[in-house]
Amino acid sequence: MLLQPIYGRKRLLEDCHPNENLTMRKKPCILTILAALVGLGTTFAAKPTNIVFFIADDISQEDFGCYGHTTIKTPHTDALAASGMRFDNAYLTTSSCSPSRCSIITGRYPHNTGAPELHVKLPDTQVRFPELLRKAGYYTVLSGKNHMFGKQDRAFDKITGGGGPGGEKDWVEHVQNRPKDKPFFFWFASSDAHRGWKLSEDAPIYRNDAVVIPPYLVDTQKTREDLASYYHEVSRFDHFIGQVTAELKSQSVLDNTMIVIAADNGRPFPRCKSRLYDSGIKTPWVVHYPAMIKTPSVTRSLVSVIDLSATCLELAGTDRPDCIQGQSFVPILKNPKSRVRDLVFSEHNWHVYKNHERMVRFGDFLYIRNNFPDQANLCYESDNHYPAGAELWKAHAAGKTMLEQQQVFANPCPGEELYRVSKDPHQLTNLADDAEYVQTLEQARQMIKNWTVQTGDTIPKNPTPHRHTPPKIEDGMITPKGSTKARNPHAEMPGAARKATKINHPGPVRLQK
Repeated sequence: MLLQPIYGRKRLLEDCHPNENLTMRKKPCILTILAALVGLGTTFAAKPTNIVFFIADDISQEDFGCYGHTTIKTPHTDALAASGMRFDNAYLTTSSCSPSRCSIITGRYPHNTGAPELHVKLPDTQVRFPELLRKAGYYTVLSGKNHMFGKQDRAFDKITGGGGPGGEKDWVEHVQNRPKDKPFFFWFASSDAHRGWKLSEDAPIYRNDAVVIPPYLVDTQKTREDLASYYHEVSRFDHFIGQVTAELKSQSVLDNTMIVIAADNGRPFPRCKSRLYDSGIKTPWVVHYPAMIKTPSVTRSLVSVIDLSATCLELAGTDRPDCIQGQSFVPILKNPKSRVRDLVFSEHNWHVYKNHERMVRFGDFLYIRNNFPDQANLCYESDNHYPAGAELWKAHAAGKTMLEQQQVFANPCPGEELYRVSKDPHQLTNLADDAEYVQTLEQARQMIKNWTVQTGDTIPKNPTPHRHTPPKIEDGMITPKGSTKARNPHAEMPGAARKATKINHPGPVRLQK
């Protein structure tokens, strides 16, 4: 039997949740609390939850020790995971820098934000959830990489560049100098591990022979050098997480602070950044919050990064506006077996190269629809601009790549892709043409169709063109070498034709038999 989507927003909240507007449900809750306080013979004032959100730049989920990487040292993140909760199935809404951040801060899908493509400023009309925290009395700071709006914004009391090679230098200073009479929300955004690489004394230098080569890259010394430099920046991000955590502990506020560790998109290597495979779209999602997470655990429940908004507002006791499409994952923090969604959706729009892909993850399956299949599915990090990509292109031109290394050269691309993630963690075997999965494929198509209609997604008739000429291999030669055009203006963007910025429907969230 096929599972059918439940449409609309099912709020998994307790009867006395502060967002609840039903008077009949408020009264029993208040009476219960008063009775409990009388019984204790004391008064009680709940402390507001402090929140620190760490977001890395271009780091895949698998590149942390707590997620199983055998070389990269991330002791501070690992420690927070060991005493908190590690989410194994946390997904981004897009694997592209600025659209991802705009999606997270609004709690909306990229095509609903008005900024679905790279280097598009978040419209002023879009609500940022930190502004709601600020109105509720929170002290709010953004430090490090912004990539969403200007140097001032109504969502933050203070915005700084962070300082240092990774934009993390002033993070501890912000924690030290915060007003002590207010709850706080810090958005600490590292530029690690975005190219180009910058070495510092804040992280280890990795040897080339310690590098783990993913199956979709070729094993050469230049590829190893490229990955080793990337490892260094992942560890530097972790170093500053450790410094902030230590400062929170020294101020005796760590236990009442929810720390969330994430990234905006996958590592800047072929078949990762901008792509909808797990290497590009799955984010680290480590949550440390002793006040609520009583037993350290790992959860396999699905969450989307747009769920951060609803979660923070619930913990702050602040009403969640209709424009937020995310679901609160507070129930998961209380019980790692809880589920707040059965589906996550992601999108791949223009990111240097023209594109329009859509993805849904459900159960053990990941489905991708490529709406521009008549071209190579590239990102800037997949072509020959950077060492690992250049090595891959050179090997393919010489006829030395294996099947799992050839997907980025497919032209045209498959219109549909279906993967069973538990058996195929790198999504290398496309099951879309396998007769065994016909029913699953049809189910996935319907999910994407429903989400497209309900959230107002569209395929642009006049899409933003390539900024760079895609490289090609002809007669064993790579031509051209990704020649650069002038920075072109954005054309029609996804969702514009249906005014998706005014649509608040969250799309399908749950399944039922």
